[in-house]
Amino acid sequence: METIANYINGEFVPSNSGSYMDVFEPATGQVYAQVPDSKKDDVESAVQAGSDAFESWSKTSPVDRSQIMNRIADGLENRLAEFAKYESRDTGKPVSLATHVDIPRAVSNFRFFANHLLTFDSETVLDGNGSTNRIVRYPLGVVGCISPWNLPLYLFTWKIAPALATGNCVIGKPSELTPFTAFKMGE
Repeated sequence: METIANYINGEFVPSNSGSYMDVFEPATGQVYAQVPDSKKDDVESAVQAGSDAFESWSKTSPVDRSQIMNRIADGLENRLAEFAKYESRDTGKPVSLATHVDIPRAVSNFRFFANHLLTFDSETVLDGNGSTNRIVRYPLGVVGCISPWNLPLYLFTWKIAPALATGNCVIGKPSELTPFTAFKMGE
């Protein structure tokens, strides 16, 4: 049985409450992991860690953020078969579906935003009245990203990748029903 931990400030840590919830494999009905039953103080620790990291991450150049995000995509892609097995165990879907659809889509999410962030820092728009407007985007700070159970890694990356690309720090909360691929991505 695997014990999942919270990933806060670059470290895997147990929930402050010490309590866990069982994670069931849909295909067998058997418990295969335990996920922290995190409470308010765990979230507060994550928010503090994100706040502490925000100044540095938000000032990281778009080129450097892009390279980091592409390395994350590379890591997922290099472990595609492993992640497909985790996704199948989490959701009960066929390994072949996770191999050919779900995990490649998660990789694509990181690649898309890694490449797009090099062009969406600002844009110029003509308003039709002879004026030129410049749009500049700034990171917000620490953002929470909650993903559902049905496409765990794909929809998790669809939320966290654009947030990270724009310089935000992320508190990611995967579904407690299907947390394993998000946990493994943290590794």
